[in-house]
Amino acid sequence: MQDLIEIFLNYLSVERGLSPNTISSYREDLTFYQKYLEEKGIDSLLKAKREDISDFMLKQKERNLSASSISRRLSALKMFYRFLLREKIISADPTQDMQSPKLWKKIPATLSVEEIERLIAQPNVKTKIGIRDKAILDTLYATGMRVSELINLKLEQLNLDMGFLRCIGKGNKERIIPLGKYATHAIDRYLKEARSFFLGKKRCDILFLSRLGSKISRQMLWKIIKKYARMAGIKKPVRPHIIRHSFATHLLERGADLRSVQEMLGHTDISTTQVYTHVNRDRLKMIHKTFHPRG
Repeated sequence: MQDLIEIFLNYLSVERGLSPNTISSYREDLTFYQKYLEEKGIDSLLKAKREDISDFMLKQKERNLSASSISRRLSALKMFYRFLLREKIISADPTQDMQSPKLWKKIPATLSVEEIERLIAQPNVKTKIGIRDKAILDTLYATGMRVSELINLKLEQLNLDMGFLRCIGKGNKERIIPLGKYATHAIDRYLKEARSFFLGKKRCDILFLSRLGSKISRQMLWKIIKKYARMAGIKKPVRPHIIRHSFATHLLERGADLRSVQEMLGHTDISTTQVYTHVNRDRLKMIHKTFHPRG
């Protein structure tokens, strides 16, 4: 089983050009599946049947795995089995026509506009670190970028004069995202007043730098967000993508069309973006209940 998984992961890396983070996710999902089969006494992936895969997915739900993680695991299995079928290692794909459990999807947690404003206001811009951190928070909210996309953002991807950036997303797909005046100003100030402090005598084309003059890690950026959320008095759980979720929700609440939001988020499938319309519907229900005579 392990040999087949490694051949598949090598295919994703060499032929599909997927990022190390994505390949790591596939490895994790397939390893969980492999262990599940072994626990059932199935010693080969080729012996697994459709009902085994369905049972595996239900077990993930029983473990209280998030709906997005369950869907991701099914997606990994579907791609894996399609690869085996194409390579003529199997004669039939047991995952064919298996649907992602849409009813399990949870509405993403978001911050209100007021909470976002409080969050972004926390960095002390009298310090170099504060200037950098404010630019980071402003950029995340202005663009809806993934954490991994922001930490890999390079100077050459910026066009402050025109007010946009080029984002390299999953699968090395490129998209153009407007920055808006606040993020443009915050980045411009960081470049003029703070970046050289972090860079020192090093050479680096990454935009946002750590104190060592190198790329900020995902863990470090996560700690930065949590720190300022705590300072802002935000009580709800703050997770890495909460600013991205808030970006999408706030745009849709103010009338942005779904296709434009999909483009800015870098979603391949518009159904991924549609989850944010559920948030909007919940808000409409609350307004209706509050203000309608028979609410």
